[in-house]
Amino acid sequence: MTSSELDSGTVLRAVDDAEGYVARICFKTGPPTLTGVELEWTVHDAVEPTRPVTRRRLRAALGAYAPTTLDPGSPAVPLPGSGAVSVEPGGQVELSTVPCRSLRDLYERTRSDVDHLTGLLGAAGLVLGRTGIDPYRPPVPVVDTPRYRAMRCAFDRLGVAGRTMMYSTAGLQLCVDAGTPAQVAERWAAAHALGPPLLALFATARRHRGRDTGWASARMATWQCIDPTRTRPVWAPGDAPVDPATVWARYALAAPLLCLRRDGDDWSVPPGVTFQDWLAGALPRPPTTDDLDYHLSTLFPPVRPRGYLELRYLDCQPAGEWIAPVGVLAALLGDDRTRDAARAVCEPVAGRWVEAARWGLRDPVVAVAARRVLDLAMRALDRTGLPTATRAEIARIVARRLAAAEEDRP
Repeated sequence: MTSSELDSGTVLRAVDDAEGYVARICFKTGPPTLTGVELEWTVHDAVEPTRPVTRRRLRAALGAYAPTTLDPGSPAVPLPGSGAVSVEPGGQVELSTVPCRSLRDLYERTRSDVDHLTGLLGAAGLVLGRTGIDPYRPPVPVVDTPRYRAMRCAFDRLGVAGRTMMYSTAGLQLCVDAGTPAQVAERWAAAHALGPPLLALFATARRHRGRDTGWASARMATWQCIDPTRTRPVWAPGDAPVDPATVWARYALAAPLLCLRRDGDDWSVPPGVTFQDWLAGALPRPPTTDDLDYHLSTLFPPVRPRGYLELRYLDCQPAGEWIAPVGVLAALLGDDRTRDAARAVCEPVAGRWVEAARWGLRDPVVAVAARRVLDLAMRALDRTGLPTATRAEIARIVARRLAAAEEDRP
């Protein structure tokens, strides 16, 4: 079957067709020019941060910017910088930017939108959280949809971590182009290799439900405790040099279905049925390319290809500090030479996701890699196009994180 025949409603009957479709839509190649971010925060009462924030209060605060999952009648207008607001199942507010051709433009648009969002919430007596997991409250659903109910049902079979992830965590996602055909494999590997040291450096998620979890990033620890078939890294050190699109397609088809869209509120599926099983006839009807698109949206590895690369391993940052990890990553991936040098520096810690989440920069091997990769980033930061004052602020934020890590060392 040719790619032109695989439109959004085409029935899929063979694994080869499904793999080819995934490769075509998830790795769109070309010169890397666009960057976007998705910023997510828990939301708290400004006076009593332990107080639950209800759906009604969030809807009133966001007004015309509220997503339709929160208010079906909302016009869901974009923020002044063109960013879109969404609300996660635990009431976390997310800002998704438009893709921008320059980091300066992304910074200015996003800063404007964060300020506007902060003002909307502030007028309702609400504030954005500053960490990657709710430090005050237990996991409680705020937004309930058939998708979220099916997710909860599937994750509950594996323990309590799924509810914590859904209702209490907040992350920062950087979205960058996959690159030209000659760059894709190296950008893909570098995006993964950079994960452990940058996760450790920018970890903010130590306290949850009023207690010290003992993890530098309890958010990442939570992700690591839910279904590994949809959250484990797609690339690992030592992997054979296989085309990333092929690896991702096989990962996706081997993952169990999380939900199946149908009329009514019950979207649950029998446990353990993979998309490949569906292709083989495990469910009453054959899957379509639209079903496969939806299945891909239920996979959550640290780096997820969506036509571009979505780097999902960073904790939420305090509202004014999101530009630090974004600037660092943009600098490291900005040219092939810096990217390759950064990947080489990270080789000793490639795959140390658990250690980075558990100990942060208290892990000595991760700390060394983080410092070396930051040296590269700081030297390349002036090529990002960010204003001088912004680059200086990134340097201050990074220096403060490193100093705090030194004080925390045993």
